[in-house]
Amino acid sequence: MEDRSHALIAGLFALLLGFAAVAALWWFGGKQEASSEYLVLTKKNITGLTPQAQVRYRGVRVGRVEAIELDPNDVSTTLIRIGIRKKIPITRGTTAKLGYQGVTGIAHVQLEDSGTDATLLTAGDGGLPQIVMQDSLIQELSDAGGDTLRNARDFLASANQLLSPENRQSITRTLANLETTTGNAREATAQLRQLLTPENIRLLNSTLVRAEQTAGQAGPFFAEARGLVAHLQAVSEKLEGVLGDTSTGSSAALVPRLGELSTELSTSSRQLNRVLQMLEESPQSLIFGPRRATPGPGEPGFSPPTGGKGQP
Repeated sequence: MEDRSHALIAGLFALLLGFAAVAALWWFGGKQEASSEYLVLTKKNITGLTPQAQVRYRGVRVGRVEAIELDPNDVSTTLIRIGIRKKIPITRGTTAKLGYQGVTGIAHVQLEDSGTDATLLTAGDGGLPQIVMQDSLIQELSDAGGDTLRNARDFLASANQLLSPENRQSITRTLANLETTTGNAREATAQLRQLLTPENIRLLNSTLVRAEQTAGQAGPFFAEARGLVAHLQAVSEKLEGVLGDTSTGSSAALVPRLGELSTELSTSSRQLNRVLQMLEESPQSLIFGPRRATPGPGEPGFSPPTGGKGQP
């Protein structure tokens, strides 16, 4: 009887142990749901992604990576087969990216719906539905960082060539010349500031006004001179006519005509003397015009002279 009881206890223990193992597997494995398979295609590096890695849809775990292999028809393309729960809507607007978790570098497939096309994604030609993987943020930063480093290297090489010993000497000379030019410009500015004082500006304005007045006053003088020259020319023509006339009775008519000519010559001589006397007494009148006459008694601006000692 004891042997049978021991065998019964051992059998019950084995059954309980098996049931516990199945329960543990069910508990830790989670509830198995029906899934759909998709194929993710990429030509980028997928370092860190391994089979059984998580597949997330908007950050929620919805599946796992089933297998990773190279495309036999194009080895530059990597095929990632993923399994996703059937109730997750995968549309034609769904995109895939490679995400990384924490600082450990564990990669996972991140699915996002762009909303551009709500049509459900279906398979073509009897294969699995395909999702093209886009560049991740880290990949974009890596590419941009590489381009930036290459540009920086090229810039440093160009700067090295630009800052050769000869160019450095030229730049030094240019800076020295620029400093000298700046100093000269500063001195010229200071001198110009001293020249353009309010008093000098006032004098310059006064000079310009006087020059304008002189230009207006010189007109009558030149008009009188032109009239005198024309008058002398007319007298000369008359004299030539008188001397050239040899007709009868010309001797009798010559005396009156010579008297008229003498009168005209006398008038012209007085005018010429007046012009010459004005030029002799005031040669600056050619530029500044004749001096204004002192106003007499009863005229505007007249001021009576003040008497000296002994005068009332």
